[in-house]
Order: sequence, then structure tokens, then C-alpha cells
Amino acid sequence: MGFGVIPLMEYIARRAFLAAGLRPSTVTLPSTSGDGEARTIHYWAPPGEPRLPPLLLIHGFGPMATWQWRRQVGPFSRRFHIIVPDLLCFGASSSSSSPPPSESAQAAALLDALPALVGTAARVAVAGTSYGGFVAYAMARKAGPERVGPVAISNSDLLKTAEDDGAFLERAGGGWTHPADVLMPLDARGARRLMELTFYRKQAGAMLPDFVIRDIMKKLFSDKREEKIELMNATTVGTDAFQLTPLAQDVLLIWGDHDQIFPLDKAFAVKSCLGDHVRLEIIKKTGHVPQMEDPDRFNKIVLDFLLGSQGSPSNEH
Repeated sequence: MGFGVIPLMEYIARRAFLAAGLRPSTVTLPSTSGDGEARTIHYWAPPGEPRLPPLLLIHGFGPMATWQWRRQVGPFSRRFHIIVPDLLCFGASSSSSSPPPSESAQAAALLDALPALVGTAARVAVAGTSYGGFVAYAMARKAGPERVGPVAISNSDLLKTAEDDGAFLERAGGGWTHPADVLMPLDARGARRLMELTFYRKQAGAMLPDFVIRDIMKKLFSDKREEKIELMNATTVGTDAFQLTPLAQDVLLIWGDHDQIFPLDKAFAVKSCLGDHVRLEIIKKTGHVPQMEDPDRFNKIVLDFLLGSQGSPSNEH
């Protein structure tokens, strides 16, 4: 019974993507090692050459990129050429776990894929949620404004520290020793707690029987589990290897006011470090995924920002 929920989620998300004119495909990345091992990124995008300004939507650590962005692809596709990739170690993209990619390596992989996705000259706007915000920031800093245009970052604590991880585990209620234990649960108790931490509104899934939730979690979070744990450990945000510096691009920060993964006070701290080209929007009565809990408000904020951004791809097209 539990496994029946996953095909339903996949069907709902796939239907939204197909209705928006997106189709699944893959791109092979240039080899970066001497072993000649091919790395591929799976993505959704409209077929053919971009006729609209490109916009890259980067998912977070939650399951299924299509599920995370299913409420955005329709409205956004009316003004942008939407590209939704699976990051390395997620979905149908390569695992690439030797070594596991940092968020900077994820960004480099996406930049390597851009020539095949949008050509060699087009500037691409980028939006990332949670871990995807780490990748979006790294892309913008690495490529500069000539290649990456305005950047929207949702609920992404770019100042996260080990102390923040400890505080998160305390908010989760004890019994867990690592954030991965909370963020990738395999039992019903962990899944219910993750839903409570992620969403402001009570989720219908929380009312399912334990055995159904347990089966769903095993299906969602057992795939490439070890690679994803290594991926979390490879993240440089919060280490001495990372320093948050202002971006040359216009930046939109979006935050749910009841986020228990990355609390709202961190939004103001991140904004203060990102320079003068930063706008912060707080979406009330939402948690860690405002694009899912209040998609209409989220979509309006992002579209207004992208279409009004100085030097945005849509203004140059």
C-alpha cells in the first residue's frame, strides 16, 4: 500500500511538468578525472533551443526534484525556459561519490552542463531551495554575472555552523545524533517529526498508518542513502573552507516565517552578508518549503523579482 503513494506522487509531478511543456532528458558532463567515467545529469526542460530566457530550478535534499517544484513549473514556464535538474547523487543523475561532491562541485557540474542546455552565451537565472540555495549561490559566485543572472535563494542558511546543526537536533526533540538522521528518516516516527519540522501546516500524510509511512520513507530515502550522507558531510557551508561574500548579481532571499530547519533569524544574518543587491521576502504561515505551502505567493514574489531585476535575462532577451 505504501509503495502506491510514491507512484501517485510521481504521476502528479510528472503531469505538472508535461503540462508545462517540459520533457525528461540527460546530458553527459565533460570528464574531470583520468578514469574516463562518464557522469550524467538528468533534467526536465522544454525540447529544442530556448525561445525564452532560461531559469534553472535547483532542488533541496528532500525527495524528487519534480515534487519540490511541481507548483512552479507551470506559472514560470510562461515567461522562462525552465530547466529542473537532478543534482549529482539524486534522482536519475550519476552518483559521483568518489569523492562526494561539495555544493561547489555540484555548481561546477551544472555550469559544465549549461552549454548543452542553453548554449554557450545565454545568461541563466537561478533559483534554489534549501541545499539547492547553497548550489545556486556557488554557481553565481563561480560563474559571475556574465553567465549567471539574478539569483533567488529560498530558506537556505548560508551561515550554517556546527552549533546550528546542534540546535536543529535539539529542536527535533532528541534521539538523533546527526542531521541526516532527521532529514532522511526510515521509520514512521522520524517521518512524522520531519513533516512537523518542514511544514507549518499539518500534512495529510501525517495521518497515514505507521506501516504505510514506513514503507514510503524506505522507498524515498533508501535510494543512494550512503552517497547522500557523504554528500551532507562534504558540504563546505559552515566550515573554514567556505566564506559568505556578496554577489554581483541581484539576489532574492525568501523565507518561511515558521521554518524550523533554518530559523527565520538566520535570514536576516544572511541578508546582511550578501551586500546591497539583496531583497528579503518573508512568507507568513509557511515553514521550510514556502514554494509548496504557499505557491501563489512564492511564485508572484519570484516572478516579480526576476522580471524586474536589473540586467535580468528576461530584460535582455
